[in-house]
Parts: sequence; structure tokens; C-alpha cells
Amino acid sequence: MKRGKRYQEAAKLLEKGKEYEAKEALDVIEKFPKAKFDETVELHVKLGVDSKHADQQVRGTVVLPNGTGKTLKVLVFAKGPKADEAKNAGADFVGAEELIPKIEKENWFDYDVVVATPDMMGVVGRLGKVLGPKGLMPNPKSGTVTMDVTKAIAEIKSGKVEYRLDKTNIIHLGFGKVSFGTDKLLENYNTIMDAIIKAKPAAAKGQYIRSVAITTTMGPSLYINQK
Repeated sequence: MKRGKRYQEAAKLLEKGKEYEAKEALDVIEKFPKAKFDETVELHVKLGVDSKHADQQVRGTVVLPNGTGKTLKVLVFAKGPKADEAKNAGADFVGAEELIPKIEKENWFDYDVVVATPDMMGVVGRLGKVLGPKGLMPNPKSGTVTMDVTKAIAEIKSGKVEYRLDKTNIIHLGFGKVSFGTDKLLENYNTIMDAIIKAKPAAAKGQYIRSVAITTTMGPSLYINQK
């Protein structure tokens, strides 16, 4: 695969085979040639667990101290007073059954996170095959099935992110923008890594964190020495 000129210039700044300290890696990323947009800085953590087993799942949420740099759009499934509460709390979209055909038939996905009150999960459950594969299905573990819609919306808007394993036992996560600079990115990085380490399942055996890499949207990966 032929890489672009900017990627090749960035790759020249890396030491082959080196594992970086997190701060050092973020300092290198600051020196990468800039793209025409503010790139997301991504984290990829490979864990020594088997996601096929329910007792080895790693999933949770964490509020990043410096946010993600992206303003997330929130859809809330609620009725009556809770729908009014969601609107007042800054939800971008609020509705109930009437949204099902719009999502199913019109492929409407102009939102980043879906929140639902528990009484609406019967309705939202009908969208499982559509929302599930996109990682949009509300879930009590991630705080997106709740009666406290005001708190849920506030946390999402202020930089709450969800981390979860994929089928290859890797967590992929954006944790800020290149423009944040090293210090803010490092704060976000440490917050996420602390959360992932604390979420280690009791059933996990052997080395828990196998590898950690950070990269930008268009840039090369830097491997982190995570002891």
C-alpha cells in the first residue's frame, strides 16, 4: 500500500522498533506534518483476554478531563416529562416510536450517542439490528439507559467516551485532537489507561495489556511502553 507524502514525512520522525513513553510519543505527534483538518489522536490497546467469554469482557465509560474535541450529537428516546427534561438538557433529538421508521427505512444516523429511559427499551430494542452493529445501542453499563437523562447528556457533551473490546480483543478510541497539545492529550491518555487497567476482569490470566499504540487519523502508529 503506497502511503502519501505527509505520512512518509511523519514516519521519518519515528525510531524503528522503539517503544515510547506516552509523553514522548505525544511530543513526536506534535511534530508530524499537519493535515488540512484537526486530526483525532487515537488509542489502540490490545488486551490479553478472550472477548468470546462473558467473564472476560472489558467495557466501560470514562469522562475525559479535556473532552474529545468533538461535539457529540445526542438522541434521546423518552416520553412525557422525561422528553421535556431531555430537550432542556441539550439533547439534539428527542422522540419515541415515531423515530423507528425514520431510522429503519431512511437510514437516519445524524447522531453519535443514543440515550433511552428504561421504559423505552422495548421500543429501542426493535432497532437492535440497526443500532447494534454501529455501536449505538443504549446500555445500562455505559450509562445510556437511565432515568437521569440530564446527567447522561451533560456527561456525553463534556467528553464522556465508551471503551469496549472488539472481536480481536483490541480497544479502539479517539482521545482528543492534535491541536490539544501534549499536556492535555497526556491527561486524557492517563485517564483512559487507568480506567482500562481498573476494568481488568478477574478471569483474565497472564499479561493483561499486550500492546498500546497511539496514532493520528492519517499518521503512523507509535508503540507505547506501558508497564
